Amino acid sequence: MKDILVVDDSRTEQVYLRQLLTRHGYQVRSAFDAEQAWRALEDRRPDLILMDVVMPGTNGFALTRTIARHPAYADIPIVICSSKRQETDRVWGLRQGARDYVTKPVDPGVLLGKIGALLAPGGGDGAAR
Repeated sequence: MKDILVVDDSRTEQVYLRQLLTRHGYQVRSAFDAEQAWRALEDRRPDLILMDVVMPGTNGFALTRTIARHPAYADIPIVICSSKRQETDRVWGLRQGARDYVTKPVDPGVLLGKIGALLAPGGGDGAAR
């Protein structure tokens, strides 16, 4: 069972994503900020990270950049899942190391398709950009 870490400060979003992902066979862990996300990473490597952008403290762009450049975690695909809808936000997120970018409210089919592609053999190599 693939393990997904959802980093989002919204409890509503956490519940929605957990229900969606567990219904489709994923194991889901949650972090509400960068500090919790780091503890979760150190505890157990996820297969994929869903990352919000707007959070208290370190924002999702900065956390994505830090994770993507960390030797122990650089190969974990990160999908930014944000209410920030501008093309410049998407481009910036990808430049920080995210493998893909989806906007809220999330289209379940689109999100599941992107996750499936990234978790498929050979899918985590950046091909989804």
